[in-house]
Amino acid sequence: MKAPATARRAPADSEWEGPRRGALRHGFTARQHGFTARLLRKPAAAVSAGYLLLVVLVTVLAGALAPYGPEEQDLTAALQGPSGAHWLGTGELGRDVLSRLMHGGQITLLGVLITLAVYLPLGVPAGMIAGYRGGWFDRLVLKGADLVSAVPVIIVLLVVLSVFTGDESAAMAANGLLGAPLLARVVRSATLGVKEELYVRAAVAGGIRDRVIIRRHVLPRVTGVVLVQASVFGAYAVLLETGLGFLGLGTTQASWGSMIAEASKNIGTDPWLLVPSGFMIISFVLALGLLGDGVRDTLAERYAPPADKPPSRRLGRPRGAAPEPVRSEVPDTARVIEEPDPDALLSVRGLTVSLRIEGTPTEVVRDVSFDLHAGDVLGIVGETGCGKTVTATSLLGMLPAGGEITSGTIRFEGDDLARADAAALRRVRGRRIGWISQDPVAALDPSFTAGAQVAEAVRVHTGCSRKQARQRALELFEKVRLPDPARVAGSYPHQLSGGMAQRVGIAAALAGDPALVIADEPTTALDVTVQAEILDLLRELQAGGTAVVLITHDWGVLADLCDRAVVMYAGEVVEEAEVTALVTTPAHPYTAGLLGSDPHHALPGQPLPAVEGAVPPPTQWPVGCHFQNRCPRVTDACKEKPVVISHLTELERSTRCIRPLELIGGGAHD
Repeated sequence: MKAPATARRAPADSEWEGPRRGALRHGFTARQHGFTARLLRKPAAAVSAGYLLLVVLVTVLAGALAPYGPEEQDLTAALQGPSGAHWLGTGELGRDVLSRLMHGGQITLLGVLITLAVYLPLGVPAGMIAGYRGGWFDRLVLKGADLVSAVPVIIVLLVVLSVFTGDESAAMAANGLLGAPLLARVVRSATLGVKEELYVRAAVAGGIRDRVIIRRHVLPRVTGVVLVQASVFGAYAVLLETGLGFLGLGTTQASWGSMIAEASKNIGTDPWLLVPSGFMIISFVLALGLLGDGVRDTLAERYAPPADKPPSRRLGRPRGAAPEPVRSEVPDTARVIEEPDPDALLSVRGLTVSLRIEGTPTEVVRDVSFDLHAGDVLGIVGETGCGKTVTATSLLGMLPAGGEITSGTIRFEGDDLARADAAALRRVRGRRIGWISQDPVAALDPSFTAGAQVAEAVRVHTGCSRKQARQRALELFEKVRLPDPARVAGSYPHQLSGGMAQRVGIAAALAGDPALVIADEPTTALDVTVQAEILDLLRELQAGGTAVVLITHDWGVLADLCDRAVVMYAGEVVEEAEVTALVTTPAHPYTAGLLGSDPHHALPGQPLPAVEGAVPPPTQWPVGCHFQNRCPRVTDACKEKPVVISHLTELERSTRCIRPLELIGGGAHD
């Protein structure tokens, strides 16, 4: 159906919000409105926010609202209780308690502001960078936090006050500086969890720079932790300033701490004097804590998945978020690696990948080779645990932490991605190679609308203006046949169905006009009708000249879309051939076993056909053929030594089997 004309114009900023109760004007988005509404529905948080706002306003406007000056004395009314002239009574020199509370709040709250102004700008970025990038900076942050934890803060502050006599601002700034490493450690821990989310992995695959990912995708998710820590440390700063004032080490002006000191000296004569200042400090600290808890809970609700949607799955850490893995060439005399095909868009030769399993580097993918030409679709099929996704992620340099390409080459458009640095990989991700995730909803950041996320990818890859990026995002939504692109652009991930979210993911993958798209089981968990529509989209990409690597478990999808297919088992390619030949005359027992496991071949009352056994983990791969323990044709020769890939030249196929002709019934072997 043709999209309405209104969907083709560049929408105003408010239009991205779609139908969320009508876009709010005057700078407030519907998301902000929803957050405020949910926060105010929490009685404790709402009352605390109102109380803190009242205290701040009264303190800031103390010069206009206070009935007396902070140092104005009336010795005839010293140490009197509440009265019409002095609502909260007077101090030892007849100074009005209410006026001193109002003016003294300026000193105390300024100290809190100075503390947080140092604490947050230092601690939050340091924690996010340490958690996201790791490496030497991560170790520095952790050691710094350990060091600060061992330092007695009050001693340091006394030294500061001895250098800057009477300068309470210096002491509060030093307090923020000492607390920043501890905040960084907390934020680092929160970042470690966020960076494993699939939408962060998708952003890395899209070629978005680390600083953009940290600012737009990590920071919103750690905001709740930061606000809670800020409220706790702000309350600590209030108590610290009060303590300095009580000891007479702070400013000589009126403050809540100096009022506590005055009340303590006169507690036997006028116990009431301790009540106003004590209540103010206790209530302010309590309100800060309750508001911080309320904001944290509200943010948690904001990111929680709806009840009818499962939580997102977490994958290994993206390579772009970890130190560059060390690659080394491991000689292998059991095989001869061919030269890459110069005419292929993507030519993989002898790819071997190791991951750390229980602290030990272990090969999980071994000797993988294949070619892909422009406009072709290559399928990679196999059971779970065979190495399909690891192979695909290695193409983009997105192996989990501790992963490394130990040998082999990945030639893409003439460049070897197996030896590319982070900058080179970032130029390829999203621009030349797109990524489509198998979990479309989890691959989208719940903090932003679908349109904003695709527009972000467009801006990263094209450098266009925000208006042009929004227009291009709508064009991409039309290209993937999304109904009502403007409405979808203003919707958040939880408002989209699985099929719509997958189309948004495809649009994001096309934002950089890539030459190759890697689709990791793009039809998983989608109903049959939506699967067919997604496959139609991939077929249109192929018709437009885009090459596709399709990872799947579904032989029907493989036969419907792919030109050639690679069958993987236990980290190795066991067969590679044109799809029709692969399906009709398999040359490896594992391929034959998978094809024979079709439930449609089952007889009534008989067990479903299946390949007996399970894929062995990498630590238990046998010597010789990896399929030997499940193979019905196994011989002693299959167990003696590693089986190398064999090329059946006349049949234009390859197989890792010592007796392929017994399966296919003839052919030539070189």
